[in-house]
Amino acid sequence: MSALFQIPVPPGVTKATAKQQMLKQLICSDAPEQALRYQGFQSIAGVDEVGRGALFGPVVAAAVILPEKTGILARMGLKDSKQLTREDRERLDRKIRTMALAVAIAEVDAATIDRVNIYQASRMAMLMAVQQLGIAPDHLIIDAMRIDHPCPQTKLYYGDALCLSIAAASVVAKVYRDGLLREFDTVYPQYGLASHKGYGTPEHRRALVAHGPCELHRHTFAPVAAVRPKDVPKDSIEPRELFPADDNTLLQEETWA
Repeated sequence: MSALFQIPVPPGVTKATAKQQMLKQLICSDAPEQALRYQGFQSIAGVDEVGRGALFGPVVAAAVILPEKTGILARMGLKDSKQLTREDRERLDRKIRTMALAVAIAEVDAATIDRVNIYQASRMAMLMAVQQLGIAPDHLIIDAMRIDHPCPQTKLYYGDALCLSIAAASVVAKVYRDGLLREFDTVYPQYGLASHKGYGTPEHRRALVAHGPCELHRHTFAPVAAVRPKDVPKDSIEPRELFPADDNTLLQEETWA
């Protein structure tokens, strides 16, 4: 099962701007879960990842099984974690963990990302998160992706902006990863990780030029490979695209606030 939304792009407006305008108009609700429950599914796990576009650190995925009644999360403003402030994300994270039937988090490190590519690493993290759930799900609802799991799956584009279970996973994963990057900032203060969470901001790129990448950077990502140490042979690092050529999803523009 899958759902796809096309983004209308008015003349003179970039696709990224059009996407952000569209996302702000979407309503995050439990309608996808209700539709699945009508078909007989009960333990529905929302799954999402964060950190896919970062230059540093792991990609993190979360899987969350919410109870049938989720009105309080909707009233608290649960939606795509990228559209929330840090304070709201952390408040919602606490509430999600309190009321969820099951929550699991998994991460795949930068070395593995370099080895298998970020698309496959994201799928690996999602699969690991689902496998670690304390309750076996009977359906997965995933933001724009499928994973190698025997459970029936719904691939929902912009799912973190439309589906409360996916939004919950998005919030849990982002709060966890942001905290992790703040810890890494104490070990690698030269990169400013606490402010940009490893994304390719101008600040981060300047730090890469000034200090070079460390072992936790994603060395196959072009901005990192471009400033590799001079003693590394040119052909030893091959910049990879963030997504395979046949993947037609848009790169999520995650915030790092």
